[in-house]
Amino acid sequence: MDDVMKDRIEQLVDFIMKWCLWQFHSRSWDRERQNEEILTKTMQLLCDEPVDLSTPSDRCYWVDAVYLANGFKKTYPWLGTMEKEDIKLLMQGLKDRIDYLTINGSLNQELTNPLY
Repeated sequence: MDDVMKDRIEQLVDFIMKWCLWQFHSRSWDRERQNEEILTKTMQLLCDEPVDLSTPSDRCYWVDAVYLANGFKKTYPWLGTMEKEDIKLLMQGLKDRIDYLTINGSLNQELTNPLY
């Protein structure tokens, strides 16, 4: 991954950390599911791909994804210059980074407390 891609990932991380609350769910499995669902749906929206809205949870994640995709496009015009395959790589890198920051690298011990 080159420096430009890393910088863009960090810009998207910064947006999420400033403007979204969904990454602060109280259990690691909830965070894993949210990260996967919201960021996948965001990627699908950015790439003009169909988004599954068949369940209530799909629709809930879709709402966050719409907000995120719109915010990303408005704040980062460079997204409009990227090819779809590069957007997919960017979003995978973003998911990996968000997973690290909110789950794997988190010092929050409540995330893995079985009684919580």
